[in-house]
Amino acid sequence: MKPLSERNPIAVAIVGLLLLALIAFGVFDSANLPIIGGGTGYTAYFAEDAGLQAGNEVRVAGVIVGRVTGIALAGNKVAVTFKVKGTWVGNTTRAAIKIKTLLGDKFLALDPTGTRAQNPASPIPLSRTTSPYDVTQAFNGLGQEVSQINTVQLGKSLETLSEAFSGTPPYTRAALRGLASVSQAIASRDNQLSGLLAGAKNVTGALAGEDARFAKLLGDGNLLLAELRQRQAAIHALLTGTQALAIQLSGLVTDNQAKLGPALQALNQVTTVLVANQANLKKALALAGPYYRLLGNALGNGRWFDTYLCGIVPKSYLPPGTGPSTGCEPPKP
Repeated sequence: MKPLSERNPIAVAIVGLLLLALIAFGVFDSANLPIIGGGTGYTAYFAEDAGLQAGNEVRVAGVIVGRVTGIALAGNKVAVTFKVKGTWVGNTTRAAIKIKTLLGDKFLALDPTGTRAQNPASPIPLSRTTSPYDVTQAFNGLGQEVSQINTVQLGKSLETLSEAFSGTPPYTRAALRGLASVSQAIASRDNQLSGLLAGAKNVTGALAGEDARFAKLLGDGNLLLAELRQRQAAIHALLTGTQALAIQLSGLVTDNQAKLGPALQALNQVTTVLVANQANLKKALALAGPYYRLLGNALGNGRWFDTYLCGIVPKSYLPPGTGPSTGCEPPKP
C-alpha cells in the first residue's frame, strides 16, 4: 500500500469527510441502529392521545423498557409509535396511556400477553388500547364551554319563564325567581369566572413545567426517610445505652455515697487549712525560688557541687597577690 503522504490529498480529504459524516450520522441516529439502537418499533391505535407526547416513557410492570417515538393521526384514530428494548411483546398485548404524576405527565403502559410474538408491522388495534380520563383537560373544556354561554341571554330567558309562570303556585314562582337571580349573579361575575379559569390553567401549566423538580423533591424525601429507617436501630441503641449509663451512674453514686461523703468532708478540711495558710504558702514559694536557682547553679556543671569557701585559710598564709583584697569575694579574671 502507498503511504498516505504519496496519495492524492483531494481524494484523502473526500474520503475523510465521508467517514466523518458517517460517524456523525451514527452518533445522532444511534437510536435507530440495529445493534445499539433503541430496540424494536411497534404501533398502537388509540381513540385519543390524552396528552401523550413523543419521548414519554414506555413501561412494563412499572419498569422503563422504551420511549414513545411519534404520535400522528390515522383517520379517526391516533397512531402512537414506540420502541422497546429487552422485553417481549405478545400478539395479545394491551397498551394503555396512564397518568404518571398528578401534574398531568403521561406514560405508555404495556401488558405483554399472548402465545406468539407481536408482528412489528401489525399495529395494536383499538380493542386492545385504553386512554385515561384527564381531569386537567376536562376543566379546560369546562372553562371553554362556560365562556361560550351567553349569560345575559340566559338570564333574560329565565326572567321570561318566571313571568310566564306567574300564575303558578308560590313555590314554583319562588324557584324560578331564584334561578333568575342565580343567572344574573353568574352573568355579573362572568369576567371574573373567565379570569379564574384562565388563572387555573396557567397554574396547572406552571406546575406541569416544574414536574421534574417535584419528582426530584419527592425522590430526595424518599431517600431521607429510607436513611432514617436504616439508622433507626442505631438511634434506638444509642438512646437505650444512654439510659442504661444514667442508671449505672446513679447506682454507683448511691452505692458509694457512704465513702464519698467522708472523703469530700476531708477534702473540704484540707482546702480550709490551705486557705488559712495562703500567706505562708506564698512566702515559702517566693523564698524557694532563689534557693532552687542557686542549688541549680551549684549542681549544673556536672556530677559535683560547684562551691566557693572563703575565710578558711588566714590571709597571712596566702602568697602575695592571691585572694581577694577586701571581703570574701571570688577572684575575677
